[in-house]
Amino acid sequence: MHYKTITFLLCLALSLPLFAGSTEDERELRLAASIGDTDTIIAMLDRGADINGFNSIGKTALMMAIESDSMDATVLLLARGANVNARTEAGCTALGFAAENGLSAMTAMLLERGADLYARNDAGRDAMTISARYGLTDVVEQLVYKGADPNLGDKDGRTALMHTAEKGYPETASLLIKRGANIKLRDKYGSTALIVAADKGHARVINVLLNNGADVNATDKDGATALIWAVGQDHITAVARLIRGKADINKKDADGITALMEAASIRSIELVKLLLNNGADPSIKNKNGLTAVDIAKKKRNKHVIDLLTSDN
Repeated sequence: MHYKTITFLLCLALSLPLFAGSTEDERELRLAASIGDTDTIIAMLDRGADINGFNSIGKTALMMAIESDSMDATVLLLARGANVNARTEAGCTALGFAAENGLSAMTAMLLERGADLYARNDAGRDAMTISARYGLTDVVEQLVYKGADPNLGDKDGRTALMHTAEKGYPETASLLIKRGANIKLRDKYGSTALIVAADKGHARVINVLLNNGADVNATDKDGATALIWAVGQDHITAVARLIRGKADINKKDADGITALMEAASIRSIELVKLLLNNGADPSIKNKNGLTAVDIAKKKRNKHVIDLLTSDN
């Protein structure tokens, strides 16, 4: 029942000191851009260096100027004709770098110069998704104002709201919802933003989502609810919030597993107590005919067994 996460190479990870290029002047140009050295940038361009030349991973001088947070170098390169929509080998653009680094002024400037608002990297993430994933609320607000769609999914179908839910940024989640993020959308595994937040134990994001109408009993493709995920990952604060949000304590997943069975499986005395105190039924059986007590016995956890059989 574990979520199948895939680790993608993010744009920020490309900030390695790689300056290999076709000419020495191009390498010097990119190096100058990476440290905001406008005098050298001018000198290299005047000598004929290709302003859009790129290194071995496809990074241009403009991208490097943005990563160094050098407004002067960025303005200069754009004025001299830098391609605002050039892409790295991983599909990252200048706008993606600006968004990932939380550079709202540069983001605005790039958009004014024709940056593609919907350009995606190889993971399918656009500037909106990237900024939301890092909890960069100001940049998210700016991108929405410029017309970005908060409901576009990446290659896994994960939207900006799901990404910020995964990373735990309640302020960004709240803004996205106010600006039109659809709280009911699901990724390719059937997970909603609430399920994603529950899996990671982000109680404050869970609170935002529930307060904005998220379905506490929505299930993923395996039939698991946010509660089952939170219990399985031993996130007791998140579990308590979901219970307060009227989560169905005894709802089963596709294998007949309940939250109480998950608690018994991970040997959590605290979670077993919390679930029992809120109506969890220890007599329910999964598809293999096992109850929470049976699972606890397999785990040889005497304390959990005692809790589950105390009324018998």
